[in-house]
Amino acid sequence: MSRFRQNAPLVGDALSAPVVGVAQDPSPGFVIAAHRHPFAQLIHAAAGVMTVETEDGIWVVPPERAVWVPEYVIHRIRMTGSVALRTLYLDPSIAPIAGRRCCVVQVSVLLRAAIQRAMDFAPDYSDRGPESHLVAVIVDEIRAAPTAPLHLPMPTDPRARRLAEACRDDPGDRRRLREWAPLVGASERTLERLFRAEVGLTFGAWRQQARLLRALERLAAGESVTEVALQVGFETPSAFIAMFRRATGTTPARYFRAASDPARANEFGGFSQG
Repeated sequence: MSRFRQNAPLVGDALSAPVVGVAQDPSPGFVIAAHRHPFAQLIHAAAGVMTVETEDGIWVVPPERAVWVPEYVIHRIRMTGSVALRTLYLDPSIAPIAGRRCCVVQVSVLLRAAIQRAMDFAPDYSDRGPESHLVAVIVDEIRAAPTAPLHLPMPTDPRARRLAEACRDDPGDRRRLREWAPLVGASERTLERLFRAEVGLTFGAWRQQARLLRALERLAAGESVTEVALQVGFETPSAFIAMFRRATGTTPARYFRAASDPARANEFGGFSQG
């Protein structure tokens, strides 16, 4: 069954200005239930990790990244660790990213400072004041930001979807595709074909991405590399670190250290798809 309802509540009315900033510090584990807005959002984790889920997939947002959510897209947000949530709501007429799909963007030092400054905007600022100049900077920086593939696409076929949800909920399960096939009502070949067609990845590559994103959540919550490696299905911490390095270009410790240091926030560009 889908985790989302097409009639999920519509939250908010028309914005009072082209860009409105909201700062929140939710408790660890807090979940914002499925909802939608009549305006676009840039959801930024200045600290901690957020997981944003839509019908199409899951986006994990570590520090110094942000997720772009177009207007009216139904989404839910789960917090991991102590999250400093800094959200920009943008009028759709100035949306810098086209299309109806979410994406994770890297937050430059300039965009990070602009987001923080937007938290102090007066609700009725003038379109000729200093705030309007900063709005132009925010829009330009979002448009120019590289995207990071911190995304777990979800298949739509019911059989493949059941498999994907089971593996996402328990990434440490090591059953092979041929063992899953009779449990979800499709042959191994059919499931492999569905994953390639609907998410653009083999099942093995998709499961590795699922493990990687769950590992990011657990590492952000303060769990050790050894604990995380075993929980997400690796036999040894060294195997997990090798996978993490292939995907991110660095080790877990260095990845989070760079993310927490503004001077090094863009040192690592995100995840490769290779």
